[in-house]
Amino acid sequence: MLIFFLVYLGGLLTIFSPCVLPVLPFIFARSDKSFLRNGLPILLGMAATFTLLASFAAAGGAWLVQINQYGRYAAMLLLLFLGVALIFPALSDRLMRPFVTLGGRIEQQADKLSSLKGSLLLGVAVGFLWAPCAGPILGLVLAGAALNGANLYSALLLLVFAAGAATSLALALFAGGTILKLMKRGLGAEQWIRRCLGIAVVVGVFVIALGWDTRFLSQFSFLSTATTERQLVSKLTAKPEAGNVTKTSSLAQLTGATQWLNSPPLNSEMLRGKVVLVDFWTYSCINCLRTLPYLKAWNEKYRDQGLVIIGVHTPEFSFEKEQHNVEQAIHDLGIMYPVAMDNQYTIWNAFRNDAWPAHYLIDAQGTIRQKHFGEGAYQDTEQMIQLLLKEAHHGGQVKSDGFVNAAGSGTTAAATEMDRSPETYVGYARQENFASPEAIKKDVAAQYSTPKSLKPDQWSLSGKWKISSEEDVLQAAGGTISFRFQGRDLHLVLGSLNHKPIRFKVTLDGIPPGADHGTDIDSHGNGVIREQRLYQLIRQRGKNSIHTFSIKFLDTGAEAFAFTFG
Repeated sequence: MLIFFLVYLGGLLTIFSPCVLPVLPFIFARSDKSFLRNGLPILLGMAATFTLLASFAAAGGAWLVQINQYGRYAAMLLLLFLGVALIFPALSDRLMRPFVTLGGRIEQQADKLSSLKGSLLLGVAVGFLWAPCAGPILGLVLAGAALNGANLYSALLLLVFAAGAATSLALALFAGGTILKLMKRGLGAEQWIRRCLGIAVVVGVFVIALGWDTRFLSQFSFLSTATTERQLVSKLTAKPEAGNVTKTSSLAQLTGATQWLNSPPLNSEMLRGKVVLVDFWTYSCINCLRTLPYLKAWNEKYRDQGLVIIGVHTPEFSFEKEQHNVEQAIHDLGIMYPVAMDNQYTIWNAFRNDAWPAHYLIDAQGTIRQKHFGEGAYQDTEQMIQLLLKEAHHGGQVKSDGFVNAAGSGTTAAATEMDRSPETYVGYARQENFASPEAIKKDVAAQYSTPKSLKPDQWSLSGKWKISSEEDVLQAAGGTISFRFQGRDLHLVLGSLNHKPIRFKVTLDGIPPGADHGTDIDSHGNGVIREQRLYQLIRQRGKNSIHTFSIKFLDTGAEAFAFTFG
């Protein structure tokens, strides 16, 4: 219930967000009418339409995205007619007459829009236009829906978010109606008020059509609710307490895996009497990769004494659901222990997990005894492994010569303690700090450019790209991505749209990286995308200072997903 309350609260906050401002004139245009027959149908139509469209977007169907685009065009045309009708009542009859067809006398003149059907239609139109800037809370809900697939739970969260927004707009509707009544009584200017609202509606349509709602209004930081939303997100994503846990926990069934690799299917009964370490990971996650040297060392050291490590591969990106990709990653990373592909999040949900990486230590009786999230605390984990093995051997001796010393290299090397830029997703569902001056055109190919300067942690696109919820796809050779970053390492999850090699060139502060090149490029900055995975592009040998990174793709079809730093 707490999650639903916080999502509802996030929806309430949208009234203060810049992305909702162009929608307000359409709402206020009906504020002087009956709420039950006008305001309420508008809000219900808006909430229902938004929920359906957002659910379809999470499902990822390209044809649904196109339907949404056509729906937006139709909605803008309808609302443009509404605005003109408010400005020129005499003209509205002529404008609307051709649209009275198929038994739908929904709107023959402006006043007919006050009917129940007309208001509901207006709400549907506003729902098509109201695509809120994917703020932290909405981004979290959409990302979760995209990861877990379209389901009733995700749809309910989106509906609760839309209900919160509708509630705040209903309050604005009541307030606007009161103000309009006072103005009419005090000034006797009803006709002028209608015309002003009509002008506001027409201006709103053009603002949305030109993309100014996301490009211009979002520049005003005092209008942003992102900080408050991030605080709510921290509550939504609060992790269960790590460390030793009581013996009342039971081992969740390891059923529901899409495929088992390196092993036949395992379950809790088969593992009874063994000490089990369940590692939730995904192969493009840099934090997961950095834990692998320890997992591999523990497997080598304690496997013959009764330890079973199971890597539960739960994908973050859609390409990580492909068995071939996971098999290739397991081979390249040298993983020998069993790996369960958890594409449907069945095991993830059974453990109520919410982090990559996450380690669960389970004793010989099938009880979860320790949890740890993220990197680090390796000695604590190994100490618990030794304790549980001794318990399984009824106090017998466990061979141990201290703790393993596992030093990784390349992408598996431990992170530094230096300040570094945050993990940054480039798809619009979880996008932050995008600095290109052009408005984002979701799921449509568009031209973008790099600004004259980037602030720390900002990034930009240059060239023709299609920005999707999960990734950015290059539409023409020569496109670039730039990032003003801090950190020893810079990684970028990349792929190829057509699974063909894609050449690229990296620069650091405008010149080849030289000795600061990562493992996936040479000193001249040259590299090739051959698989969908995480690429290490920069590993600095010198001082940890702020630099400008740029990657130019020499072939079309490059896919970019997320930046991480070390």
